[in-house]
Amino acid sequence: MSNPTVAIVGRPNVGKSTIFNRIAGERISIVEDTPGVTRDRIYTHSEWLGHKFNLIDTGGIQIGDEPFLEEIKDQAELAIDEADVIVFLVSVREGVSDADEAVAKILYKADKPVILAVNKVDNPELRQDIYDFYSLGFGEPFPLSGSHGLGLGDLLDEVISKFPEDKNEEEDDAIRFSLIGRPNVGKSSLVNAILGEQRVIVSDIAGTTRDAIDTRFTNNEDEYVMVDTAGMRKKGKVYENTERYSVMRAMKAIDNSNVVLVVLNAEEGIREQDKRIAGYAHEAGRGIIIVVNKWDTLKKDNHSLSNFEQAIRSEFAYLSYAPIIFVSAVTKQRLSQLPELIKRVDTNHRRRIQSSSLNDVLMDAIAVNPTPSDNGKRLRVYYGTQVSTEPPTFVVFVNDPDLMHFSYERFLENKIREAFDFEGTPVYLIERRRK
Repeated sequence: MSNPTVAIVGRPNVGKSTIFNRIAGERISIVEDTPGVTRDRIYTHSEWLGHKFNLIDTGGIQIGDEPFLEEIKDQAELAIDEADVIVFLVSVREGVSDADEAVAKILYKADKPVILAVNKVDNPELRQDIYDFYSLGFGEPFPLSGSHGLGLGDLLDEVISKFPEDKNEEEDDAIRFSLIGRPNVGKSSLVNAILGEQRVIVSDIAGTTRDAIDTRFTNNEDEYVMVDTAGMRKKGKVYENTERYSVMRAMKAIDNSNVVLVVLNAEEGIREQDKRIAGYAHEAGRGIIIVVNKWDTLKKDNHSLSNFEQAIRSEFAYLSYAPIIFVSAVTKQRLSQLPELIKRVDTNHRRRIQSSSLNDVLMDAIAVNPTPSDNGKRLRVYYGTQVSTEPPTFVVFVNDPDLMHFSYERFLENKIREAFDFEGTPVYLIERRRK
């Protein structure tokens, strides 16, 4: 089951990005004292008291020719669509504004829990001013100080109490895979080509697909569930003029997938948004296949495929383990190879290695390339064991984890990959001090 989603909603310049960064635990959103400074949609994973959730920063919608309240309406409606819990953020310094009331009117219609948080309560004298916000109609406001990190614990306690209850789902042996990518890279066309029927509306207009559609099919007696992720959802300037919200749709599918197909458009080449979207799948630890669509449209020579593959390896260096396949939804070139490739990556993603075999590989690797030393102290690797799958995760017990340089960790990972088939899946190594 996918993680719950929390959206931070409010008018510009109430500190949404600051609160987002505090909850995320790192400085992801750009923070600046200017309304609308966050130009990109930000989406991350977070956790509180063992409860994992997705976090959306809807802040920084650029104010252009559209009326101010119209932009706020688009922002709030986006959060209503995507979130399980909404944090409605206001600022104590300005008090209750017309813009705050405009957001509140939209949130009244949401069939979602809404928690009111009052930011910039940086000193005790301001706490009495938060009671003015009762007039917004969302119950007791939670005082926060984004700059000092105060009040976040109480807010997050309330947030996780509003999460929907987990539903026990029956075990399903089907391989779940999703197609993610920028709008108009041809995801819907690929779905139709794979299924051999017009199951999804296809259009040249970016953002035609408004919802994710799960489709079950069988290939050589293997069950698959395919999710076509929407590039955009609703019409409107804030959606049509940017690609930043496409990731939100993709993230929900990633959470429910075993394998993710990162779809690129051969005609347009590699864009920054491609790398950003692929990064979410990598961080989520899913099996990954890079699919280059519309390969039939290019004028090619003997070096076209190798040159494009080299560009992918350069731009997506962190996905060196991901296989690349060049396809065409129109001519169905190589599409018949996709199900078996997905199955192979899923198998590798679930692969478990015996400890004895793993330690043989580790000891052979150390014999070839002795462990590094620092200030006369040498790293000692005692043994390793696999602790989980999906993705394969190994704990390596050492004398001092600080002595494990990232380059040597990468060396050990490569040796493990050489010995065992982990194509298409990330491999995690965790160093632990032997007790």
